[in-house]
Amino acid sequence: MRATRTLTVSRLLTKRKYFTWILLILLSFPAAALAAGGGASSSSPAVAPARVVPIAPLQRPVKRFQRLVHSIAHDIRDEERAAARKREREREEQFAELPGGVSLSTLEEIASCESGGDPTAVSSDGTYRGLYQFDYGTWESMGGSGDPAAASVAEQNYRAALLYASAGSSPWPVCG
Repeated sequence: MRATRTLTVSRLLTKRKYFTWILLILLSFPAAALAAGGGASSSSPAVAPARVVPIAPLQRPVKRFQRLVHSIAHDIRDEERAAARKREREREEQFAELPGGVSLSTLEEIASCESGGDPTAVSSDGTYRGLYQFDYGTWESMGGSGDPAAASVAEQNYRAALLYASAGSSPWPVCG
């Protein structure tokens, strides 16, 4: 009866829960023999000189990844530019129709006389700005905000048309 209870290595290997422990023990014996110097002719274990392994196979995936990142960044910049163009177009359309029946040719004559047709023109003392040489107070009274010289041409035309419709040519005594 005692012979049947004893566990042999072959029976232990068939049981899954003992397999890892037996494998660990079997692997530790050669390591212990090497550490004690039993397997080598010299007194200490030797390590072969290391050699450099080229990483060329890894460079291709890295370059593909970099190209992918560059491509995505390019697409993002294109989408941002398209969105900016769309916003500018919507803003231009907002001011496309001139109020008060003022013709664009009348406004162009005033702008040519006031600023030489330069939408970013600023007077020498900095008081009058843009195509129609608005001062900040007049610009704001016509619904504008910020710097008149920084506004789009369409917005400057729109604000000038509002001013012309409400006050005639009097705001431009020389050019109107």
